[in-house]
Amino acid sequence: MRHRVGGYKLKRDRGARKSLLRGLVTSVIEQERVITTVPKAKAVKPLVEKMITWAKEDSLHARRQAARFLETPAAVKKLFDTLGTRFGQRHGGYTRIVRLGPRKGDGAEQAMIELVGSTLVKRAAERAKRKEERLRAQREGREPEEEGGEQ
Repeated sequence: MRHRVGGYKLKRDRGARKSLLRGLVTSVIEQERVITTVPKAKAVKPLVEKMITWAKEDSLHARRQAARFLETPAAVKKLFDTLGTRFGQRHGGYTRIVRLGPRKGDGAEQAMIELVGSTLVKRAAERAKRKEERLRAQREGREPEEEGGEQ
């Protein structure tokens, strides 16, 4: 039985696992979206959520704890300046994991871990909406309207 055994080993020793997770957490905070394998995404999700909870608190102690774990000062700055305020009214659930299917090289199942409400997600939704409008216009046999008007 695995009672009270938490976390993922990821087939690495303690130092390599800690380094991998620190790098992934830093990347998720800096880029807001990272593609990795499903077990790594599941392992990094609670760590990212803890960092954002610290950012909502925004005390000197929380900043030092986050700086101790994150690899770059830029990630700490973004965490406390933008992400802490963005998720200020939200009670958990700051990240989502989306499965992407098998990787071409070794067949490992990939997943994308991203921050909820990201500007990247909004831009992707806008692109999908424009694409749908273009397809609808093609089906109706007319050209899509360009934004900004013609001159």
